[in-house]
Amino acid sequence: MGLDDRESLQVLRDAFKPGDTDVVHRFYTHWFALDPGVRDLFPPDMASQRAAFAHAMHWLYGELIAQRADEPVAFLAQLGRDHRKYGVLPAHYATLRRALHATLRSHLDGGWTDAIAEAADQSLNLFAGVMSGAADSEDAPAWWDGTVIEHTRVSRDLAVVRLHLDRPLQHHPGQYVNVQIPQCPRRWRYLSPAIPADPDGGVEFHVRVVPGGLVSNAVVTETRAGDRWRLSSPHGGLHVDRGGDDVLMVAGSTGLAPLRALIMDLCRFAENPRVHLFFGARYPCELYDLRTLWQMAAHNPWLSVSPVSEYNRDPPWAADYPDPSPPRGLHVRQTGRLPDVVARYGSWGDRQILICGGPGMVAATRAALIAKGAPPDRIQHDPLSR
Repeated sequence: MGLDDRESLQVLRDAFKPGDTDVVHRFYTHWFALDPGVRDLFPPDMASQRAAFAHAMHWLYGELIAQRADEPVAFLAQLGRDHRKYGVLPAHYATLRRALHATLRSHLDGGWTDAIAEAADQSLNLFAGVMSGAADSEDAPAWWDGTVIEHTRVSRDLAVVRLHLDRPLQHHPGQYVNVQIPQCPRRWRYLSPAIPADPDGGVEFHVRVVPGGLVSNAVVTETRAGDRWRLSSPHGGLHVDRGGDDVLMVAGSTGLAPLRALIMDLCRFAENPRVHLFFGARYPCELYDLRTLWQMAAHNPWLSVSPVSEYNRDPPWAADYPDPSPPRGLHVRQTGRLPDVVARYGSWGDRQILICGGPGMVAATRAALIAKGAPPDRIQHDPLSR
């Protein structure tokens, strides 16, 4: 029965239990032994890679059990196209399939039946075949290289980085890309361009240190002009329907970047839906881009900006960094947790709602708005784990 055998597919899905990466650890060990050159494509620390792979396999088999093919095929195709940036070649998919098959058979041991073998054969052929085929048929570049031309430390753990790419990167405002920096080879991190696509190759990123994050720490504290960065193809679907309802945007810290790009893109037009942006941070000094927001709001009557900080006063170290306070004209800064301040005004259920920031802030804001009555299908945000 193969892909129609839900019982066998369930057994295969259960091999990839959320939070349990034992099978995945054995798979990578087997794959690296089978194809030693593959190991060089991955970072030294494989923990996050193993967790992401286990999650993806669990989801893929869940979709096959539900007899849904469209999303898995689209996901696998995008994965295949995106993996070109790692240097993955067609031959690697063949060894990946062999290693996965052998690992599953060993893991299930006495539970391995002819029916499960058939389901494994067909599903792994599908996974490897779609990824390899999509990668082989893609004409776009596998990556974009660029040079850092400016690095500005705007707060203790915040930096604005501007690059000039060797060739322009076409992306939609609100999308994100995967980035590799020279200080952390083979460690990729998702960042959102803070400006719309530039035909001259300019791109800007806003980066905040993530506790324990090697890449974010290196970007903020070690990046220098002249560094060479590598970017992947863009992902994500955040957007504003210019013909739709008015818009609520909620940005936590550097979650401002994709919303800023969307607002800048809207500034090209004379008429837009009304946009109300709540921009939040811990301290007033971390509202690092208020001057730019003030300038855009001053020239575009459809844009309103409400600054929010958790604390009313700045810490002593704020004196070491630029003062982000704008001239008068914005809404008065409010104090409190960003989700609470936004929800204080009601559900905003008649708006297009876009939320960007850390996973905790996004989840809390989404939950607060839904509790107030906002329809979940009107709320956009990037995946909480990218």
